[in-house]
Amino acid sequence: MSFRNRIAAAAVGLSALAAPLGAGAAEFVNILTGGTSGVYYPMGVAISKIYSEAMPDARVQVQSTKASVENLNLLQQGNGELGFSLGDSVKLAAEGNADAGFSAPLDKLRGIAAIYPNYIQIVASEESGITTLADLAGKSVSVGAPKSGTELNARAILDAAGMSYDDLGKVEYLPFAESVELMKNRQLDATLQSAGLGVASLKDLSSSIPITVVSVPAEVSEALGDPYVAGEIPAGTYEGQDEAVSTVAVINYLVTSDAVSDDDAYVMAKSIFDNLDDLKAAHAAANAIDVLNALQGMPIPVHPGAQRYYDEVGVSAE
Repeated sequence: MSFRNRIAAAAVGLSALAAPLGAGAAEFVNILTGGTSGVYYPMGVAISKIYSEAMPDARVQVQSTKASVENLNLLQQGNGELGFSLGDSVKLAAEGNADAGFSAPLDKLRGIAAIYPNYIQIVASEESGITTLADLAGKSVSVGAPKSGTELNARAILDAAGMSYDDLGKVEYLPFAESVELMKNRQLDATLQSAGLGVASLKDLSSSIPITVVSVPAEVSEALGDPYVAGEIPAGTYEGQDEAVSTVAVINYLVTSDAVSDDDAYVMAKSIFDNLDDLKAAHAAANAIDVLNALQGMPIPVHPGAQRYYDEVGVSAE
């Protein structure tokens, strides 16, 4: 997918002038991720190793969660220092959307960085006969854990396509790995997973049974609007997927809270972009992370410490 507001790449070299890492390091850094078969978790593990080096006085740990919505609520409550979240979840959290799982506006959230896009990936067993969104009617479909970022995406996609959960034969609210196991056992027709390309759960599924990757038409992307954009799942992303498949995507963000100090937030942002090769080694989704896009579409205020880093490297939201 394309991003606007590109900044001259030469500006990135200014990061060498930044303050030493480790200054004012937190005593404890809890990284809130998602299910272990998704992308957030392995990426979080990689970030934990980076932070352990960059913040040597801090105890860094990774927590597996139900992902976006839970992560944002935990950050608001002071039960985490960094969390992964989908952009639409961040926006709804700032607004206090109760239907999405936020009882009041989460006013303590602060942005660290826009990272990679999540692709809405709808995968059906070949024997289900599902080839289009409309074919999901009357079928059993897993839409992700209740009120997770994935489940919010599922509601939005179906609504934009003129459908709802009522049109499905059976709705399961399951994490990625559990959805895949049910499909392997012929107890589920399809799964909707919002994740980076090549997510482990769907790789596992495609290597176990014949699958169909279901297209999300461009008109659905247009109906959804911001923060969704048109995307594509390249041919060969999953076994048996011989052609590129159109879908929609939404940007993921690393989020912190206003309880984190400016120095700590500075280190959090800087060390991410200074160690991108480590993130790319952890998961291919990290190939889309670029400091030039770090403030792209940020739905909440950027943490002042992170902003200091972006000022130094010449990156802005303009």
